[in-house]
Amino acid sequence: MSLPFDLAEATKYLAERDESLKRLIDETAPFQIDVADAQSPYEVLLESITYQSISGKAAATIFGRVKALGSNGRPPSPEQMLKLRKPVLRKAGLSGAKVLAMKDLAQKTIDGVVPTYEQALTMSDEELVERLVSVRGIGAWTVEMFLIFRLGRPDVLPIHDLGVKKGWAVAYGKKRMPKPKELLAFGERWRPYRTVASWYMWRAFERAGYKTTNKIRPARVRKPRKHPKPKRSARKLPRRNAKKRKPN
Repeated sequence: MSLPFDLAEATKYLAERDESLKRLIDETAPFQIDVADAQSPYEVLLESITYQSISGKAAATIFGRVKALGSNGRPPSPEQMLKLRKPVLRKAGLSGAKVLAMKDLAQKTIDGVVPTYEQALTMSDEELVERLVSVRGIGAWTVEMFLIFRLGRPDVLPIHDLGVKKGWAVAYGKKRMPKPKELLAFGERWRPYRTVASWYMWRAFERAGYKTTNKIRPARVRKPRKHPKPKRSARKLPRRNAKKRKPN
């Protein structure tokens, strides 16, 4: 399946507006993502849940066990997932939280909250994010990866992605990663092809290597100012042993 946008036009547009990005485009491999995947949104998100917070190798092993619980070499369907007992899924290597997330994903797919692939093609990025983040355990980053690598949407900027933030620091000669709001504002120059720019930030990160990128510091967080406590006005307290005045 071809990209749903003109890649030559996108790279030309970005190169004309950003000299640093132009160098990246000229010096690294051409933009490429494989969106010719038969996975449904349900299956993509099921795999994403498996990969959360663990190494890729361990996740691949666990997802292989989950797929074995389905049929015809595919993961369990939403109906099958709801019927699978929790101990069976835990035995496959899933945490309790991931089991609950998968069950919620299956139910919301049956209910129509999670769209089919054909339905997703007709929906805006904003509508898809709103729908999919309602699934337990699915955050904005997971949906952004779905928009980029499954649907090939041209204007997605993952402002919380570590690789994009560190790649930006490398590409623009910064010692610190940008704050999400800073990256969002900077990325306005890349619109409407922020996906392509993000892809090249990943390439900048990979090309620099861990020896360099490990030295990039987190974004500086400004600590809130501590307001000094107001001074209490000095008041003379009556002495307990003071003699009472006699009335005149």
